[in-house]
Amino acid sequence: MSKNTSETTVIPIEQATAWPPDALTEVLRTGAQRLLAQAVEAEIEAHLADHKELLDDRGRRRVVRHGPLPERDVQTGIGAITVRVPRARDRTPDASGGPMQFRSTLLPPYLRRARSLERLQPWLYLKGVSTGAFEEALRALLGPEAPGLSASTISRLKAGWEQDCEQWSGRDLSGKQYVYLGADGVYCQARLEQEKQCLLVLIGADEQGNKELVGLADGYRESEQSWLELLLDLQQRGWQAGPQLVVGDGALGLWKALRPGCPRARAQRCWVHKTRNLLDKLPKGVQARAKRNLQQIWMAETREEAGRAWQHFVAAYEAKYEKAAECLAKDRDDLLAFYDYPAEHWRHLRTTNPIESVFATVRLRTVKTRGCLSRKTAFAMVLQLVLSAQEKWRRLNGPKRLAQVIEGVQFRNAIQEVGRAA
Repeated sequence: MSKNTSETTVIPIEQATAWPPDALTEVLRTGAQRLLAQAVEAEIEAHLADHKELLDDRGRRRVVRHGPLPERDVQTGIGAITVRVPRARDRTPDASGGPMQFRSTLLPPYLRRARSLERLQPWLYLKGVSTGAFEEALRALLGPEAPGLSASTISRLKAGWEQDCEQWSGRDLSGKQYVYLGADGVYCQARLEQEKQCLLVLIGADEQGNKELVGLADGYRESEQSWLELLLDLQQRGWQAGPQLVVGDGALGLWKALRPGCPRARAQRCWVHKTRNLLDKLPKGVQARAKRNLQQIWMAETREEAGRAWQHFVAAYEAKYEKAAECLAKDRDDLLAFYDYPAEHWRHLRTTNPIESVFATVRLRTVKTRGCLSRKTAFAMVLQLVLSAQEKWRRLNGPKRLAQVIEGVQFRNAIQEVGRAA
């Protein structure tokens, strides 16, 4: 993309519904708005490039940018998207529009309402990954008579996505401190590949309690080597202050990689994944009751209460369902680690479900994309979707407590132990 991208402004969307109950809608609206800005930027860049050979009598380029048009809303099936279209002008004194005038085919003047509202967001944001599919996306927005964008415009847009990926993947992390990390491996299908793509995801909470995407890598399954390469890459880009706690599922590769990658970090196993794995070892008829019993463990007010609920579960199921009891028993310390941290943070530490929620949308979008989708393109698409969703991620409760965690203050059942530090 050109350096002059500031002319195409993405205006913040007014939130129509609460987050996270309508998370999918918000991701689609934010993603579509961002894409519209990028697509129109690609259009004007193509327009300027087509006329770059034209010079005025002083040797300057005749066709140049001329600021943006006033912002306006385009009504879609999932709410209004605010856009601002850039302008171009001809420096020739007697020029009055004509062929040198820039006119966006994607957002022509006076367009206020998409003609096919329900199809706009997924088609624009996801079908726009290939030249042919983008033409269909334009028909969804402007109707069957809409002209398609040129191949050069689409190439500029796709190149901009790839450049965004490269810049994000190489960004400087010096001075960054993430108190907690959530880690998960997510599988998405790239249409040009036989095997599903495994994306290794790290979401961190910084010292102010803000959540952000820390790492995203295309790994080989969830192997130790893949996780280790991701962690070392973060360190090479300046990230030195390792997390106090890492939340993840039972993937052994992650926990093995933590020893050399983040040696000081403690492990917290995800209760959602553990519950799912444990219930698979029980008959369907007893799963609902077992799930309630498990909930009494991780919802207990203190570690001691959780221990009693733990013993009750083992006593109730061990005789008939030994594998289920063993599945619970082997990870006791890691499952109850959150009790050593402030109570305000417990709801954020017991599960990696926020990652699952975000990538449920990603899986849906990649599955619905019919066109050819390489691993590189899929990675770019996923990154754009996650960064869009990141703007609405909930901040940690009790952010003031994070300073105590960083200092090594010891907690027991959320109560600070006076005089003790790590």
